[in-house]
Amino acid sequence: GSGLKQECVVFVCEKPVLFLTVNLHMISAFTQVPLKSVEVEVQVKGHVATVTSTLQYVNEEENPVEAVFVFPLPAEAALCHFSAKIADQEVVAEVQEKQQAREEYDDAICSGQQAFLLEESDQSPDIFRLAVGNLPPKESAAVTLIYVTELAVQADDGLRFCLPVVLNPHPGYVSKVEAVPASMVPYTLSLSVHIISPSPISKVESNCSLEPLTYLNSAQTQAKVSLSPGHMFDRDVEILLYYQDPHQPTAIVEAGLPEAKAGSLMGDAVVMVSLYPEFPPEVVSSFGKHKEFIFLMDQSGSMSGSSIISAQTRDETLVLLLKSLPLACYFNIYGFGSDFQSFFSKSVKYTQKTTEEAMEKVKAMKANMGGTEILKPLEHIYRQDCLPGHPRQVFLFTDGGVSNTKEVLNLVRTHSRSHRCFTFGIGQGASTALINGMAKEGGGTAQFITSNDRLQLKVMQSLNNALQPCVENISVKWTLPMRMSITTLSPPLKVLFQGQRALLYAQLRGKSSGNSEGTVTVQYSLAKQPVTNQLQFCLKPAEDTGLGIHRLAARSLIQSLEKEEREKKDESLRKKVVELSVQAGVSSAYTAFLAIYKGNREPVQGPLMRRTVPVPRRPYYDNRGEYCSLNSIIDTPRGIEYSALGLPQRRVAQDDDDDEYGLGQIGSVIGVPLVQKDPYVELVSLQKAAGYWDLETQLLDVLGQTEKELVKQKPAQVDNAVWATILALIWLHGCRAAKREEWKFIAVKATSWIQSQKVRNLSECVQAGNALLGYQVKEENLGF
Repeated sequence: GSGLKQECVVFVCEKPVLFLTVNLHMISAFTQVPLKSVEVEVQVKGHVATVTSTLQYVNEEENPVEAVFVFPLPAEAALCHFSAKIADQEVVAEVQEKQQAREEYDDAICSGQQAFLLEESDQSPDIFRLAVGNLPPKESAAVTLIYVTELAVQADDGLRFCLPVVLNPHPGYVSKVEAVPASMVPYTLSLSVHIISPSPISKVESNCSLEPLTYLNSAQTQAKVSLSPGHMFDRDVEILLYYQDPHQPTAIVEAGLPEAKAGSLMGDAVVMVSLYPEFPPEVVSSFGKHKEFIFLMDQSGSMSGSSIISAQTRDETLVLLLKSLPLACYFNIYGFGSDFQSFFSKSVKYTQKTTEEAMEKVKAMKANMGGTEILKPLEHIYRQDCLPGHPRQVFLFTDGGVSNTKEVLNLVRTHSRSHRCFTFGIGQGASTALINGMAKEGGGTAQFITSNDRLQLKVMQSLNNALQPCVENISVKWTLPMRMSITTLSPPLKVLFQGQRALLYAQLRGKSSGNSEGTVTVQYSLAKQPVTNQLQFCLKPAEDTGLGIHRLAARSLIQSLEKEEREKKDESLRKKVVELSVQAGVSSAYTAFLAIYKGNREPVQGPLMRRTVPVPRRPYYDNRGEYCSLNSIIDTPRGIEYSALGLPQRRVAQDDDDDEYGLGQIGSVIGVPLVQKDPYVELVSLQKAAGYWDLETQLLDVLGQTEKELVKQKPAQVDNAVWATILALIWLHGCRAAKREEWKFIAVKATSWIQSQKVRNLSECVQAGNALLGYQVKEENLGF
């Protein structure tokens, strides 16, 4: 047909094989796509989730097919099981060296056997490729894969589980994977979650529709919940779990496999310790002013309305960030896509003049810089000399991934002593390997933003971390009974911020007697003060833990060895990775899962048809952040063009001669100019860099007052700027109290400025401001 093209493939095998690559857009209703359903079961135990996914394939064609499915998994996940069930017989895959597995798979296909190959991408550890080969006509196969993953802690103490169902079009995969509108995905998704917690489960939230939460015991330490039917594949499935007493440290000991070799990782017991320090209030409220802030803003075409975060919200967030910076800092802003440009040639001092200049440039930014290339701007930033006494803090905002994730992480790690890196994955499909990896290597925090109302809060939480002291100089000491020893499996902890949790893995060698205990002592410095935490734990393995902790420990060790191998190019390290991967049954960059079904049947005959299973295209969201269905964008809005990938790109007329800073090339994270500003955003944008407000027309509009009324109510001998600043603070406390965490740095600057003015009748000013605006904000609540 018109949608088919032949591809010549040469194999060394007994019979020729013809592969056909099919353009799925040309197949009506995707009737020839063999993947029919995806069923996911999640078992959560404390901070760890075991995820079992079953993919049901049915070949409805007249010829055998090879189905290829490229899909995302969390970068930190330990993929530990892969099996296929055909005609009531199950074949379990084995982990092999990757090239060997590929060759055996090809040989099996050539000889007419059914084969299954699952491998990690060479470019990014959060992308996998599954090939189901020689599925006979009119037959079905159920493929099951299991992975274990740590649940990330959010700033509000929630544990985040994310099931990626939207494949971000990473460079290098776009040409291989068919992306279709979410409503046209030819398979279904079901998801159920069973939760077991050491403490009561407070609540469960999600960005998707869930069935009601059901508690399974009176203590409310066990519960289950499931995804409502009819998921539209328009977003990743995010579930937030909340436990009581989240800061309580815990330790779990898991038994090894009895049949495994004694002294090996899988044969010995493994302990997992959870550390989640709670910072004292005086530390939380202390902030360092002398920093250098560099903001890296993704301005690739996909940022133009393709993520769930609207262009207007991103604009407002960048304004909020600029206004929240301390007066003694330095800053710069970079826009990047296929290329990059910066607002200033080097970081500049934070003043009223530089802030106003940056604000004007923010308004001119557009998402028109092509693809996503992060390495070049990072290399440029790292070549700039660090400012003495101003530790560098890099903030990265992106909605995508890159083809050279490992190279980017190596670069961040190389410069980890000279900066901290805070990352934000915006919208659906942001690469977990990139976002988490850069933050981990750069000693910062990672945030994933999947809804409008959380972006500004999460950005402020990270700014809070960048300004606050952190846990440093961390050391871990283990104390065990005689005849027992321990081998640490986790990489050394560098830093921990307020709201961060660390999981430590260690291999226990030797045997304990009865209910003997071990002790782990963690020492660190916080705000230049030494702190010691000690936790005793029972060495008797917990019951019914499976091998989840062993798998995660193996994955942690594998990732450390992979990083070391990339740095040293040492073949012996590569061999260690392969050996450990095979022994633990956990995927790695250098291994793959292979299953060959031999059975008793005759070899599969006929030309082999290759079918690439389509993945949901990331949805388009309009400038208000509202989801647009396929039907609503068939009539292309004026000013919108669609690229070859189906991503919207805004068409904006621009006079290059007027583009002094090249912003027409660097574009807008940030979309179209604001049409109607939120009074809150307007108030924030009017604050001066030093922290005060002027008594000007725009402020009067926000406060809903006339100049005559403000002058009439102003106490005698009070400066206009002092009066305006007090009114602005009262308005924030009275009208936007729910957003306190977002504007607290703005309020701190304003309060400090007023205190510097030595206002004698401050109490009178606060009373007059409350009377004018109709609030009852107490003076002490304003920080005076």
